[in-house]
Amino acid sequence: MSFSETGFNKWRAFFWPIHRDETIKIVPMMMMLFFICFNYTILRNVKDTVVVTAQHSGAEVIPFIKVWALLPMAVLLTVIFSKLSNRFSQEKVFYIMITGFLIFFGLFTFVFYPLQDILHPNQLSDYLETVLPSGLKGLIAMFRNWTFTIFYVMSELWGSIILSVLFWGFANEITKITEARRFYGMLGVIASTSGSVAGLTANFITEGHNWEQSLNILVSAIICCGCITMVIFRWMNKKVLNNPNYKDLHQSNYDAKEGKQKLSIRESFSFLSNSKYLICIAAIVVSYNLVINLVEIVWKDQLRQVYSSPMAYNTYMNNMAVPVGIIATLASLFMPKLMSRFGWTRTALITPVIMLITSCGFFAFMLFRYDLTGPVLALTGTTPLVIAVFFGASQVCMSKACKFSVFDATKEMAFIPLGHECKLKGKAAIDGVGSRLGKSGGSIIHQTLLIFFTTVSSSAPYVAVIIIAVIAGWSVAVRSLGKQFKAIVGEKDREEIGELEVNLDSTATSTSLQKANS
Repeated sequence: MSFSETGFNKWRAFFWPIHRDETIKIVPMMMMLFFICFNYTILRNVKDTVVVTAQHSGAEVIPFIKVWALLPMAVLLTVIFSKLSNRFSQEKVFYIMITGFLIFFGLFTFVFYPLQDILHPNQLSDYLETVLPSGLKGLIAMFRNWTFTIFYVMSELWGSIILSVLFWGFANEITKITEARRFYGMLGVIASTSGSVAGLTANFITEGHNWEQSLNILVSAIICCGCITMVIFRWMNKKVLNNPNYKDLHQSNYDAKEGKQKLSIRESFSFLSNSKYLICIAAIVVSYNLVINLVEIVWKDQLRQVYSSPMAYNTYMNNMAVPVGIIATLASLFMPKLMSRFGWTRTALITPVIMLITSCGFFAFMLFRYDLTGPVLALTGTTPLVIAVFFGASQVCMSKACKFSVFDATKEMAFIPLGHECKLKGKAAIDGVGSRLGKSGGSIIHQTLLIFFTTVSSSAPYVAVIIIAVIAGWSVAVRSLGKQFKAIVGEKDREEIGELEVNLDSTATSTSLQKANS
């Protein structure tokens, strides 16, 4: 469907492809997403700063945290979410989950962090360092700084539970497939912009303060943004979703009252394993998180060698958020055009292709950095280590920008045709645990390599080979999902999202969808 057919002129279609009667729905969603992503960016930078720059720690602690702390906690919170969803309406679950996160962040900042010298088992950890292999230094650091470990886990799960499961689950409930191409492009712009704003704001409000004061300020801002998000969500449920036009789109309250049979968390995973459609979505989510985790740990290992103090490290990470936001914002503006011109499949392939190109560039420099020392010093006057950090930052920047602008939008669109129960529980299983499974898988790979090679840098060539293999599998999953997506979406909706090729041969997919909606 062309933009002219929607009644928009060229510039309106590009910058604001929203009808007037849709404004009351999309604007509060944009505001909620802004504050959630604002918190996400600050938490992402603070958590890395806290654990990587801690005493007797470094980037090698991250793989151990993601396997032995993050994955179990992700499973636990997914179980809790499932139990709450079976007992309460979607609105109440939203409040309960966000409030729990905000309470913990307050406790960590104002209670645990000031008492770290008392709470952390430093003497026992020092002893363990003398008896355990050097390859387990990260595991000891995770145990030594256990309060930092929990903060890292909860900060990481803000993105999985609050952003991916709660917000996007809510957005998928109240968005029609015919609206998704226009809405999700605009939501991508907001998510990207909030990252840049968060990076600039964090550096501005912490300028001139030491790290402890900066942490207090940043977490206070996070708590305020979380409270504002809940107020907006409450207003939207009271003023917008009570409109009869949206009753068929927001079913949680009605399902809870009617006593409809709910899937348990075990049944959710069982259903996921029997649905080829959901398996493909899960493969895409796991692949992205696996690749980004493998690359980021290598990059952060280099980064800590350049910026060893918490304030310098956090400032650099905040500065990184600005170009990520700018690139992602520009890409998000073109999302509707990309979806209309190339269709879902080719648009979804943009992320793995870009990550393949940037990863090859980063690891090529890592592998040949010593051979390039002379030319680099002659041309730039700086060290290969600084250039390696720059190349890694570029890779991470492009990967995050693709996630906010293209990856999230195409992934969320794939959930829309599914039934309410399948959408809610399948999404919780995929985003709540699948994303952690990808990152934990990357961490297990790093742990195994550290045992044999001791340092992150020494294992880089093997990490590069694994990344290429994962991206190849990711691309196969995208193409398979694209065929199924076209088969289960009606012809009118296919035209709306740019999927003009009709494929009616996916009988298995149609059967799977019928099971999902039953």
